[in-house]
Amino acid sequence: MAKILLLTPQLPYPTHQGTSLRNFNIIQGLAQIHQVTLLSFLEDNQTTEPAVIQPLLDLCQQIVTVPVPSRSTGKRLGQLLTTRLPDMAHRLYSTPFDISLRRLLTENEFDIVQIEGIELARYAESIRIVSNGIKIIFDDHNAETELQQRNFETDLRQPKRWVAAGYSWVQVQRLARFERWACDVADGVTAVSSADKIHLQKLLPDKPITVIPNCIDVSQYQLDMAETIPFDLVFSGKMDYRPNVDAVLWFADAVWPLVRKQRPLATLAIVGQKPHARLERLREVDGITLTGWVDKVQPYLAGAKVYIMPFRIGSGTRLKLIEAMAAGLPIVSTPIGAEGFPVQSGREIVLAERPEEMATAVVTLLNNPEQRQQLGASARQFAQQYDWRQVIPRFEQVYQAL
Repeated sequence: MAKILLLTPQLPYPTHQGTSLRNFNIIQGLAQIHQVTLLSFLEDNQTTEPAVIQPLLDLCQQIVTVPVPSRSTGKRLGQLLTTRLPDMAHRLYSTPFDISLRRLLTENEFDIVQIEGIELARYAESIRIVSNGIKIIFDDHNAETELQQRNFETDLRQPKRWVAAGYSWVQVQRLARFERWACDVADGVTAVSSADKIHLQKLLPDKPITVIPNCIDVSQYQLDMAETIPFDLVFSGKMDYRPNVDAVLWFADAVWPLVRKQRPLATLAIVGQKPHARLERLREVDGITLTGWVDKVQPYLAGAKVYIMPFRIGSGTRLKLIEAMAAGLPIVSTPIGAEGFPVQSGREIVLAERPEEMATAVVTLLNNPEQRQQLGASARQFAQQYDWRQVIPRFEQVYQAL
């Protein structure tokens, strides 16, 4: 049994987004064997009330939280101009968090500190200073340099987004240095997919990297059909996250008119918290609903005929795909949306890249209930391998190799 200190960017329960879902399942799996202490940032809409986070309290020996630091636009600009670090390295760097980390390291004899995501990677410096002999695991949730490169290439094609493209170009250079350093300083590195592993090894070719995929509790997606919110199409995710914003805007502009031409009464629910201001115009589009925050996504999955993943940018793997598969939904996705998963188009999922292809795939499924059922059954079977009970034990191989 090891004593593990886990660092997370937000309290990983309730699990309302992909990052917290991965982190909660990691804690759930590790706590079966090890003693887990959690040091986490606490977002404005989160609470440590036991009635709300009891499942997390049951798994952890101790939970310490620090409020998420606030950063003004002026401060971000100043950091951009006066340092060579990427924006992500500044986003969650906080003196109170650093003090809490140093105190925990001083008062406890941890075997491993596990850093969940690149936004927390700077704290590796403090870990080395306070406890040089401790082992550090860096769990890189996305190949961030590759993600930013894709942001740059996508925005460059749109004159209205050239300012954002310029920002991304600067960030690509800085992220390459920082992500290389984060992998190098760690004793063990994990990635969520083989594709991400390849991207990371471009930065640091000799670093061993272990693939540990995203996972869920598959049993939670045996949907209660009595609790349904019906829409033809559903997309779900944290709606201030740039790849999600880009995905739904592209679908609404390029694909949705083609779908509605053939299915004039078709409906689409965009389900997720914190809708970005760029999405406000979609409220005026016939058939589209932006829900904002919802207590549970499962009723929307239960009521959906087709789940869409129209991603053009991003890296890592998308937990929403496994959630939809576990719920038995037929999925239409771009290749980037399904990246990192060994799926075959037409077997567990339908892959489409151009607007016309995606619209045709969506309408075909809406018109064929039997095909939806067959695709959904294959998807549900595929999702079984991504249950946390199957995936999280792979961390043991990483620990044993330290």
